[in-house]
Amino acid sequence: MKAIIIEDESRAQIYLKGIIEMVTPEINIVAMCDDLPSGVMAIRKHKPDIVFLDIEMPKYNGLEIVNFFDEKEINFGIIFTTAYNQYAIQAFKTSAIDYLLKPIDPEELKNTLERYISNQNTILEKINLVKQQLYKESKIAIPDGNNLVMIQPSDIVYLKADNSYTQIVLNTGKKWVTSRFLKNFEESLKEYTHFFRCHKSYIINTQYIVSYSKSDGGTVTLENQIEIPVSSDKVEELLALFIRVVR
Repeated sequence: MKAIIIEDESRAQIYLKGIIEMVTPEINIVAMCDDLPSGVMAIRKHKPDIVFLDIEMPKYNGLEIVNFFDEKEINFGIIFTTAYNQYAIQAFKTSAIDYLLKPIDPEELKNTLERYISNQNTILEKINLVKQQLYKESKIAIPDGNNLVMIQPSDIVYLKADNSYTQIVLNTGKKWVTSRFLKNFEESLKEYTHFFRCHKSYIINTQYIVSYSKSDGGTVTLENQIEIPVSSDKVEELLALFIRVVR
């Protein structure tokens, strides 16, 4: 069996490779990748049977693999490696997704591989279910004077920097201005995969994108008809989040 490891920490790569070779020598590690885009390229090249995929990585987390493949292309097994808390682990259990909790125990690795099932036709649906369970209940507390306003992240269309303040625009048209830097929100929203820092002054919810235009240096139009600029160095990263029709 061919396997690929996608993990941003080199020590974790080496450790995982070592225990895989120790407990299941019939698995051949054909590639080790530092991030999801390079991992996607390796998957297309080597066509592995199993992918060991870290969740918490820079730029793209492991769950975003569903943005790079359609359902028919995911004909390989995925075993997630994670340091997430018990609530997140429960989401994996509920969705019947294979996972290994960091630090990875060799015996647990062996047990996980033993229950591994080659038929992965529903893996795309399972991963999307995990994403929904991870993020559907959490709200963000927005400072508003002496109060904290609780906002569902999925209701946020975009955030805009305004000096030391941040403007938050909701899908209802409601706007909040809070005395927090945009960078603070970028950090708080990093677990929500639909938010993307497209410009030094903007974070957008990609679920509300209607179109992208190359004119005027690059802009996206959101469902509320607001046009948001996209920095030139962010264009390819943004477009990689969507399935593009090949010529």
